[in-house]
Amino acid sequence: MTALPRGESPGPSAAADDTDVVGSAAAVPAPSAEDVGADESEAEETDGTAQSAAPEGADETDAAATDAAATDADTAPAAAALSEAEAELAAQRELRERIEKRKAEKEGPIAAGAKLSGQAADLLAAVRAVESGEKPGAAFFDSPAPAPRRTAPAPAPVRPREPEPVFAPQGASPEAVAAVTAVLAEGGAPEALAGPAAETLGAQAADVLRADPWQLLAVPTVRPEQADGFARALLGAACGPDDERRTAALVGWLLERAALQGHTALDASAVRAALAERAVTDPESAVQHAVAEGVVLVFQDGPDDQEADRDAEPGDEAADGAGQEPAQVLLGLDRYALAEESLADGLARLVNACEKNADWSEAAAAAGSPSAAELIRAVAAGGLVAHTGGDAARAEPAALIVAARALGLRALGATHSVDGRRRLAEALDEPSAAVTLAGLLSGAEGPGRDADGAIAVDLLVVQDAPQLDVETAAILVESLPDGARLVLSGDPGVLGSAGAGRVFADVLAARACPQVVSRTPDPGPIGELVSGIGIGELNQVAAPGKEVVIVPVQDAGEAVHRTVQLVADSVPRAIGVPSADTQVITVGHGGSAGTRALNAALKQRLNPGPGRFGGFDPGDRVVHIPTPGRTVPGTVVSADAEGLHLDCAGTPVVVPQERVESSVRHGWALSAHQAAGMRWPAVVVVLPGDAAQGLSRAWVYTAFSRGERHLSVVHGVDQALPRAVALPPSQDRTTRLRALLEAQQTVTS
Repeated sequence: MTALPRGESPGPSAAADDTDVVGSAAAVPAPSAEDVGADESEAEETDGTAQSAAPEGADETDAAATDAAATDADTAPAAAALSEAEAELAAQRELRERIEKRKAEKEGPIAAGAKLSGQAADLLAAVRAVESGEKPGAAFFDSPAPAPRRTAPAPAPVRPREPEPVFAPQGASPEAVAAVTAVLAEGGAPEALAGPAAETLGAQAADVLRADPWQLLAVPTVRPEQADGFARALLGAACGPDDERRTAALVGWLLERAALQGHTALDASAVRAALAERAVTDPESAVQHAVAEGVVLVFQDGPDDQEADRDAEPGDEAADGAGQEPAQVLLGLDRYALAEESLADGLARLVNACEKNADWSEAAAAAGSPSAAELIRAVAAGGLVAHTGGDAARAEPAALIVAARALGLRALGATHSVDGRRRLAEALDEPSAAVTLAGLLSGAEGPGRDADGAIAVDLLVVQDAPQLDVETAAILVESLPDGARLVLSGDPGVLGSAGAGRVFADVLAARACPQVVSRTPDPGPIGELVSGIGIGELNQVAAPGKEVVIVPVQDAGEAVHRTVQLVADSVPRAIGVPSADTQVITVGHGGSAGTRALNAALKQRLNPGPGRFGGFDPGDRVVHIPTPGRTVPGTVVSADAEGLHLDCAGTPVVVPQERVESSVRHGWALSAHQAAGMRWPAVVVVLPGDAAQGLSRAWVYTAFSRGERHLSVVHGVDQALPRAVALPPSQDRTTRLRALLEAQQTVTS
């Protein structure tokens, strides 16, 4: 690792063996009580300040979809398919309908007194049929022998994808907006909230707000203090801190803000504490009222009778048996509860429905590495497999896909970015077998759906699995046919998903399936550095080719100056990587060296212009955020009455004028969450002094591992960097998936 003196840039004259600026690792203080449960990976998505578990710590402006950092996704051609937002909403609606139907079936009476499924349910049905005389007993013994196992199945008939019109985001009607504007004016609220409030609350938004002013909290950017002021202006003396309308809205708001930090549920005690901080005198009653009103659901995850405990109220003696609150009672929103339960059921279905112990021995013997052979054998034995490893290990799932296709199986690999799809396609014999996850779910990529509406696939490998949020994972698993095999592959050391949940980590922790750990190390000085970070060590590495360079700085202003110098001059000159292939990564969006400040400085140097298209000029490097949690890099081409025209990895995208401000940002500098799932030839990681709070081992691991050939670190955090790396990673998100998966294993065993 090369450390440069202040004022110098990497160049031919720099010594390769200069001293390293990084010192030895040291422990850091434990977080304060108010920080317990905070999602450190989400803190860097605001303005570089750490956020606490209490959702009020979130930045109401950056927590919205516009600045949500996450993985990249492909965009379908505008003239041929649904927009990603519409496709995702449609998929979520379909998923929830299926879940509700299945939930209703589960809750129906079972004459035998137990809820049976799978083979046990089939046996019970057969016994009842014989007892009732509906079928003779011989019918269950004289049936034909099962057909021999197929080794090369013919593809199932697939419904052709018909071109569908593009749906622009539908705003509220002018009448509804006008009515909401009038109500907001009475309450002294900004007129700018009228459109978002009408879209969120529907056509009757004005009446809803008059009856319950705290429903204004449903608008993403509104905070409790603002809703309280609005309510006081409308209700006068009838308004109080313990108003049940207020407390119910606060409980829902707390859970929504927690979801932005990655939680699918919160401990009931944390919710009560947050309510007490907001002047609620009886938080326990407030929580019970919110549960009774259906604002949130309550869960008691224990070894026995989870179904019964889910509908029990906190403090109910009949629920806990001894009049004492259980060890952990969780509160959650129904959308995430249904998604986690559906995902757990779907994973169990894949485990049980596929052909076990298939003979893929010849394919395993022909694999290019021992780890690839082990992965092929594991997938042949079961329907669900987890695969972990660094960037070099991505070759192993690719080898699996090639082997499965050679066996006649319909095998696909899904990635979370166009860049990931490109890299996977280069390793496959058939590039069309690599798709983006968003494109697969929307129908823009992949084989389409079979007659039952399932994705026509026998084996699906999901790379970058840590980026899977629980709702996307539930939709994906629900879309797989019976008998399909699923491989979740990824690096457990990187930052988690931008959406709620920690699917990959929960599957690994629950040991819900066989796990294959790659033994293929990442090569070169960058690989050596990142491997050490993964185990909590920030080591000095030899970098004879200036693969790793440390650039010390004193303040944020110098950090910005040095970053521009590196991207525009030093890296192209010394490393041979052009500015267009160099990516800047920093901790947050705000601050004097956040993405906004860095992008402004880089635009001025690399593509100066007046910003005549809503702040953008042709040639500007941008990121498009079509839906919350997705980041699509692109370049501005032009603008006209239709909107801003972008080139996103060869795909033309038109962003309507009204969406440009909220969904397009300059992209020379990104946050680590936005960069996850992508790699560049050269990366410049910027660590100004005020970034220390947002650092964690996962953040450093993710940012440092984005570079393929070169990594420059603009270093101004001193010993905060080794301290962050040394601090052990913790379960920074509260979820229920692990408990659900473990409960299923207990039942089946």
